[in-house]
Amino acid sequence: MSRKVRSLIPGIVLLAATIYPFSWANSQAVSLQEQLAAQYKLVKMGSDTSGYSVVEKGTLLAIQKGGILAVPYGDQNVLSNRYENGAIKAPNSLSLMGRKSIMGKFGKEQTTHLFAVGDKVYPMKIDVNVAKDTVTLEIVACDTCNKTDPPTYNKANVVFQFPKGSLASAAAGGVEDTIGQVLTISSEDAQQDQGGGQQQGGDQGGQQQGGQQAGQDQGQQQQPAAQPAPAEPASIEKGMTPDQVEAAMGQPDKKVNLGSKQIYVYKDLKVTFLNGKVSDVQ
Repeated sequence: MSRKVRSLIPGIVLLAATIYPFSWANSQAVSLQEQLAAQYKLVKMGSDTSGYSVVEKGTLLAIQKGGILAVPYGDQNVLSNRYENGAIKAPNSLSLMGRKSIMGKFGKEQTTHLFAVGDKVYPMKIDVNVAKDTVTLEIVACDTCNKTDPPTYNKANVVFQFPKGSLASAAAGGVEDTIGQVLTISSEDAQQDQGGGQQQGGDQGGQQQGGQQAGQDQGQQQQPAAQPAPAEPASIEKGMTPDQVEAAMGQPDKKVNLGSKQIYVYKDLKVTFLNGKVSDVQ
């Protein structure tokens, strides 16, 4: 090996060492982004002469903590609310005053709205920022669920702040748990046309309809009987297949199919499969 080639080796090694951590962190962000995107289906919004409307429903979320400050959907700017250490921190008064003064120049007063606990919203955008240890969900109100008339489709950003350096290696299940402290998947989500969840429920209902109401009632009575406690305590472990989980726990109350990700919802737990294997149990 020539002296010139040997002199280049340390530089090449240093360059590789510099690039590798960045690529690793970036791949982690993509992985977490994809897993969250599979868990939370984004709503599709549209507009016509009558105003804004929901074109395709997303995952229905119920607000668990009050204090999220929002603006009407037509506002080009979105308020960012930070969630950290179990508390919502809305934009401060100085930033709101600045927004009002800007809106005043255009002859329009700034309008804000505080979401209440129990309000239903859809996710519009998910952004994972590993460098800042934040996960941001942009949400928009489900006005038909909240019985808002006339509809305003108020929107807001919720920025989930994680401890410094933790997001690069965080599991999707733990991130979803933190999001669930503020925005939990609503029990009404079974009625939304998303991810095949409603179709799966309809298939189960069709199996129970034998043609007569008596057969229907009998099928409903047999459903709990299909889940007796086994002789030994049922257990679920990572890596189990859906068939193995059903053999241990029986048929779930709801199945949600999100492509490579599936979710089985039982009365007191939720089992998440990734590529046909158990990846998380809550």
